[in-house]
Amino acid sequence: GIVTVSVGHCHPKVIAAVQKQCGMIQHTTTIYLHPTIAQFAKRLTSHMPAGSDLKNWYFTNSGSEANELAILAGREFTGNTEVISLRNGYHGGTSATMNLTAHGNWKFKSNGPSFSVKNATPGYCYRCPYGLTYPSCNVKCAQDLKPLIEYETSGQVAVFIAECIQGVGGTIVPPPEYFKIAYDIVRKAGGICVADEVQGGFGRTGTKFWAFENWGVTPDVVTCAKGIGNGIPLAAMVARPEISKTLGARVHFNTFGGNPISMAQGLATLEVIEEEDIQGTALRVGEHLKNRLLELQQKHPSIGEVRGLGLMLGVELVKDRQTKEPATQQAADVMEMCKDRGLIIGKGGRYGNCLRIKPPMCITKDDADFMAECLDEVLAVVK
Repeated sequence: GIVTVSVGHCHPKVIAAVQKQCGMIQHTTTIYLHPTIAQFAKRLTSHMPAGSDLKNWYFTNSGSEANELAILAGREFTGNTEVISLRNGYHGGTSATMNLTAHGNWKFKSNGPSFSVKNATPGYCYRCPYGLTYPSCNVKCAQDLKPLIEYETSGQVAVFIAECIQGVGGTIVPPPEYFKIAYDIVRKAGGICVADEVQGGFGRTGTKFWAFENWGVTPDVVTCAKGIGNGIPLAAMVARPEISKTLGARVHFNTFGGNPISMAQGLATLEVIEEEDIQGTALRVGEHLKNRLLELQQKHPSIGEVRGLGLMLGVELVKDRQTKEPATQQAADVMEMCKDRGLIIGKGGRYGNCLRIKPPMCITKDDADFMAECLDEVLAVVK
């Protein structure tokens, strides 16, 4: 489900909630509020870090819309215009979010910039562009945000947006200090910090409900989608009140955002995540699966690195561990051969050589073992 099915296909509680709502009213707009939208927002707010003041929610239909809204709110709030995103990052397929995306595979040639975006260096230690090694590198990738702002912008920026674990980019996990350093630099330059939690949220990392919590930072705005609704078109932006208030300066409206059916499914999904300890499952099964993948790394030289948290894992395939030449065709072959054996797996990374392992968060250790055994069989064949 592309990181979307969080509690399983056709979960009975989720289906029941949607059927009940369909029997009452299927559509209103947010001009006429219905109870579920407020109930859902309140329940979501309870998962935000204490004292963060992240409590004003705006519901949309997709992560792309939520990210566009975050950029708009940030530019209006700061009065600045320039935006910073990370190389290798992905934020959506609309014109503005494609502008934020710094990953050539996802950018159409005809899509010109609608606002100024600068791309900073991600914390991709396995392919450090400076040839350095953590921690002696002093986290240069994050420190370089300062000269980027000083030399490539007016010195005052509006928004820094980043996935706290890059998803499409190949499940890139930055050094522990990365976001503390980056957020501090951006805020000193007048900007706000947006955490794109479209793939990393709702307990997928296992250790925390939101991916940003793993790095000890609190954003000014959070965007989320995918796992929020277990497959229904649903996304959201949450911001501090003073930031979201800026959107009241003009009429801003979304016909389907916050509709009763989506809200019913979103609320029911969140309740299942809480009641069935889905985050705990992501932690336990994710750790088991990661250990199995690390065992495969000892056996198969084509595995250059295994990385990730919880059930947000990545396996980077290379032709040679010394040169780290991407094994692009091999990754494509692995995908097809796994599919033939009943395992659907994704790929990502700039060169399409990273296996993206982000299954439904309700899977079992037996499912994880099947996955590892299937990869073991396929990797022994693919050359």
